[in-house]
Amino acid sequence: MKYYIIAGEASGDLHASNLMAAIKENDPNASFRYFGGDLMQKQGGTLVKHYREMAFMGFIPVLLNLKTILNNMQICKDDIKAFATDVVILVDYPGFNFKIAKYVKHQLHIPVVYYISPKIWAWKEHRIKNIKNDVDELLCILPFEVDYFKNKHQLAVNYVGNPSVDSVALRPDKDETFEEFTSSNGLSNKPIIALLAGSRKQEIQNNLPVMLDAVKGLDTYQIVLAGAPGIDNDYYNRFIAPETCKIVFGQTYRLLQQAQAALVTSGTATLETALFKVPQVVCYKTPLKSISKYVFKYFFKIKYISLVNLIADKAVVTELFTDNFTPEHIRQELDKVLFNTTHRQEMLHGESIKDIEKGISTRVTKSEFTSNLSQKVSISDMSRAMAELASNVETKISLEDIN
Repeated sequence: MKYYIIAGEASGDLHASNLMAAIKENDPNASFRYFGGDLMQKQGGTLVKHYREMAFMGFIPVLLNLKTILNNMQICKDDIKAFATDVVILVDYPGFNFKIAKYVKHQLHIPVVYYISPKIWAWKEHRIKNIKNDVDELLCILPFEVDYFKNKHQLAVNYVGNPSVDSVALRPDKDETFEEFTSSNGLSNKPIIALLAGSRKQEIQNNLPVMLDAVKGLDTYQIVLAGAPGIDNDYYNRFIAPETCKIVFGQTYRLLQQAQAALVTSGTATLETALFKVPQVVCYKTPLKSISKYVFKYFFKIKYISLVNLIADKAVVTELFTDNFTPEHIRQELDKVLFNTTHRQEMLHGESIKDIEKGISTRVTKSEFTSNLSQKVSISDMSRAMAELASNVETKISLEDIN
């Protein structure tokens, strides 16, 4: 079969690459074209557009790059049509992907599968109309999404488990020691504080300087930044001094495995950090603080911004954004996870981490496409691949394997 996959950011690249690997196990003749990144490229097929050429977020950057965005969208539509794919798989990235879904569904009449549901339960709930009208199959990675779509919107979805569990548990350097990691990266023997400042240039520009300010004076620790894929070293050098912060690329999991604490921007990284049982402070700069605070209070439909707290349904980690995003507040919370033994042990071994693990441990044994979809295209191989993806952790991994 032919598969066209669209992932517009680093986390999507990771999860789509794992999906491609699962598809190939069940469909040896699978042919791929995609918008994605380096990890997807390692799985084979043809990379049409790298996500680093598409990473625009926020009103002003989108407006300034509108011509590029529209051009990328047209390239994508034309390429899907020319490829004559059997199915289109969309991975998160809703602003772009919903427009592609509408075109593919109604102009090309090709089945559309949405892997990693857009978070409409938090923001822009009106997009449920796009899902119902333009998507044939919705695959969710957060357990509470199933009830949300079923009870509130009468939409049947498939829960296939959270791919971060698979990625963390199957990491190749699971048995690496602290000495091996530091030696291979030219680091000292001081304990590590990890900085995960986002995957887009705008996120890094907004968050990294404040993070660096917050860790000043912690001389008994070494500060190590996880370099984002698609961002070169020269960009980071605008913000960091080599004597105060080191940077490692393509080694986020290796870094987290050895870290004593972490400052993390909101997103998948918060969940991955929790799976490594690293105490963390979630910090994220929002533009126009007063307006952002108002929007979060009156327009967002959630209590938290981090996946860790959303999954546990309580405040497991401290979230600092809007008015609380300052070096002083970040340092105050970081000191707690470093030096307050009770607080640190609760984060490492208490009920909080158990709530997170419980929230993502549920597995389904089979995920099949609807009969309506199967009538439109022969997707038996695709169904088996998704079933494999869904049962991957159940058959190969337990949560105890992660650490």
